[in-house]
Amino acid sequence: MAASSSSSASVDQKSFKYDVFLSFRGTDTRNNFIDHLYQALQDKGIYTYKDDERITKGKKISDDLLASIEDSRFYIVVFSKNYASSSWCLEELVKIMECHKTEKHTAYPIFYDVEPREVHYQTGAVGEAFSKHENKEAAGKWRKALKDEAHLAGWELKNTAYGSETKLIQKIIEEISLELHNINFSFDEKLVGNETRVNDIVSSLEIGSDDVRMIGIKGMGGAGKTTLARAVFDKISIQFESKSFIGNVRDVANNPLTGLKSLQQQILSEVLNDKDIRVIGDGKNIMKRRMCGRKVLIALDDVNDIEQLEALAGEPNWFKSGSRIIITTRDEQVLLAHRVTLIRDVNLLSSKEAISLFSRYAFVREGPIQGYEELSEQVLRYAAGLPLTIKVLGSLLFGKDKPEWEDALLRLKTIPLAKTLEILELSYTALEGDLKEIFLDVACMMKGWRKDRRIKALESRGFHAIIGLKELQQKSLITICKDDYTICGERVGMHDQIEEMGRNIVRRLHPDMPHKHSRLWNRDEIEHILSNDIGKDYVY
Repeated sequence: MAASSSSSASVDQKSFKYDVFLSFRGTDTRNNFIDHLYQALQDKGIYTYKDDERITKGKKISDDLLASIEDSRFYIVVFSKNYASSSWCLEELVKIMECHKTEKHTAYPIFYDVEPREVHYQTGAVGEAFSKHENKEAAGKWRKALKDEAHLAGWELKNTAYGSETKLIQKIIEEISLELHNINFSFDEKLVGNETRVNDIVSSLEIGSDDVRMIGIKGMGGAGKTTLARAVFDKISIQFESKSFIGNVRDVANNPLTGLKSLQQQILSEVLNDKDIRVIGDGKNIMKRRMCGRKVLIALDDVNDIEQLEALAGEPNWFKSGSRIIITTRDEQVLLAHRVTLIRDVNLLSSKEAISLFSRYAFVREGPIQGYEELSEQVLRYAAGLPLTIKVLGSLLFGKDKPEWEDALLRLKTIPLAKTLEILELSYTALEGDLKEIFLDVACMMKGWRKDRRIKALESRGFHAIIGLKELQQKSLITICKDDYTICGERVGMHDQIEEMGRNIVRRLHPDMPHKHSRLWNRDEIEHILSNDIGKDYVY
């Protein structure tokens, strides 16, 4: 039986083509209020249907309109003096009210120079416009649609309402944006344990305070820093005037053709909504001069050098009061050097969280299916709480039967998981030469040693061990914790996946010739080399 044979159905959430459908009488409002509202919705990233923008040539208008109404989440119905004179508008309204009665759609009326009671009772200008339909067969359903829509909460726009059209449009945008955010913001069903972590970060940011605040999220590769930052960003972004999420800062900044200038340009274009921005000359001064006018939310993901922060989020005075900057990194020293005092570690998954996350990828349910419990435990012992490894292995084993699982686990003992090692090795590649040597010593031979013993051993090899170990700790490659078995000692640790990454670096230079390895840790290999006297030319 394959592992995918038992699964729980996920909740089907309808995906809409349009966020908003605009229903209006063109002769009254198309070239003024509707144009301004439509543009404001588009500028805010709210995908909006307006008939002259969306109807496909060659199709019947009625078919296209009805399909678009069904495929829109919200409806804004602009009742003007002549709205009820159009049978097309009234047919739209009937369909809108049918959809509104379901849980997935919401309609909002705007009373544009008419009273709600005029729409409700078809009196005044609305009644005069509707009078041409009195003898039509559809008049009854049209009247009911007008009455039902007029009962809904909406807005009135007159010469005195809200002071101006601009203020009303702003109010509408805020309402729709908030509703869309509340609907769209949800944790991915495969992201386990993140809700508490997200809420902790959000609480630390204190969105209501007026200071400019930077927060650092640090942890080893594959621990879920990007996922956490993205979830926080999505949850709070609605509360800012502008936003920008910059991913893969490390890779882009190191590109000789694009570099930091392209990242500066990306932030400015997203924050200012200006696609024609060119960063020329001193990019830092341009950033400082142009960013300070808006309350912004910026996320800088995978930062590994202080120059990147200096170029993209130099000083608090670059930003308007209330702005927030989220930074993810593997290197704590980068945050400290930039005077980021609010720093949060990404904790690895607990046993309960790990089994839940793995099961969602491997079985599409909350826990392992019958017969796969022990095999799942073996996978999770290998992953040791690292989300990246759990996701990769869960996806890899999905749909496979027991013999394939068993073979995959045996393979992991000799052939490490390539995707995980690739991510983790970025941290090793960024190290200076002496730090690489210290790291490999720890990974191959010294994991679990007392810190004082490790320092002596490394110093005997000519390394500056005290500062070296500190830098490896800041770069999330090792951990240093209190040793409960000694009075005043500390013990150096390392995640199993990082240990495996280090050993793989040593092993792959001469995969079939252990006697040529720079370090030996396998007892059988050591005994074989010594007993056969084959390693003496490589021992120093």
